[in-house]
Amino acid sequence: MWRFTAGDLTEESKIEEFRSSLSLLISIDAPLKLVIAGNHDFTLDVPTFKKKVSSASQPLEPELVKKEYGDYGEARQLLDSARDSGVVFLDEGTHHFKLDNGASLTVYASPFTPGVSDWGFQYHPQEVHDFAIPQSADVAMTHGPPHGIMDFTDSRKRAGCPFLFGAIARARPKIHCFGHIHEGWGAKLVTWRDQISETPSHFTDIDNSKSTVIGKLSNLKGIKSDTPEMLQEKANKRASHEHDGYLKTSHCSGDEHPLQSGSQTLFINAAAQGTSEEYSMHLPWVVEVELP
Repeated sequence: MWRFTAGDLTEESKIEEFRSSLSLLISIDAPLKLVIAGNHDFTLDVPTFKKKVSSASQPLEPELVKKEYGDYGEARQLLDSARDSGVVFLDEGTHHFKLDNGASLTVYASPFTPGVSDWGFQYHPQEVHDFAIPQSADVAMTHGPPHGIMDFTDSRKRAGCPFLFGAIARARPKIHCFGHIHEGWGAKLVTWRDQISETPSHFTDIDNSKSTVIGKLSNLKGIKSDTPEMLQEKANKRASHEHDGYLKTSHCSGDEHPLQSGSQTLFINAAAQGTSEEYSMHLPWVVEVELP
């Protein structure tokens, strides 16, 4: 078993937050724990960190900055120091691993998300970002979602990246794991159409008749139109999942929904933090999938 953490290790990128997150990661019983940054982890994006410090409205005392956020590069050094404990921090790009059971794992990672704020690892929404996902990738691990897949915000706007969707549609990895849009939490097994468009879109390149929603937040979180019976059923589901401590989905040969490599991708929005008092934290996903 391996573990993915798809960014936002911290709320404010403070060095003590990194230490707390790292302590949790080290405690997890898994031989390989893969970690990427998110936009909240801006001190890992050193140019952005330096720019934030230099552009502060009032000059900042270097010692105070260092005390709260660490020195430039300190958060990265902290993460790299845990490699012997199975924690591997991934820069953007393709990474290869040999697992203890002999299986090989190829992961594409990227912390970048579209945005116009001064947080970390961001590019302008109108600019193209090159997500160079190889067709050999088993897993794509990004901070943000692709456009059209579990990327609805609470205001019902899609916040995913169309360039990321296009890269995923062309590469078709077995799993695409991400976060960032907390209210989009869930999992969906997508079947691709045989021919991918020149400019891929979730409207044109997904065969929805052969795709399956594994789980989503609206199946667990109460909404205005729910009857008392529906609210109770959702509460019972949440209680059952919370008792287990996770949600599990399996896509190996012989399962109800075996993953067809090359023609299907399992998308997982694994954002941990919720956006409401009713459901303030989301449970992690446990996924079984076959690897070469």
